[in-house]
Amino acid sequence: MEVTGILSAIIIGLIIGALGRLVVPGRQSIPIWLTVLIGVVAAVLGTFVATVLGVAETRGIDWIELALQVIFAAIGVSIASNAYGRGR
Repeated sequence: MEVTGILSAIIIGLIIGALGRLVVPGRQSIPIWLTVLIGVVAAVLGTFVATVLGVAETRGIDWIELALQVIFAAIGVSIASNAYGRGR
């Protein structure tokens, strides 16, 4: 993987993670690096599920794929927030 690929993954992860945090109600006390990590994992999972469902490649913006990614990010943020909050 090239440097541009890694930077792209971090930027996409940040965006997807931030959208996941916006969806989850209340305050999440998790660090930004964990939000990015959750976003990257959610983006990969969302793309995989969209591919399996056959909706990953559409004309224009892939709204279903984006929605799946944000849902996975929201689930990840919720789990991480609960786990991270208990550990402190």
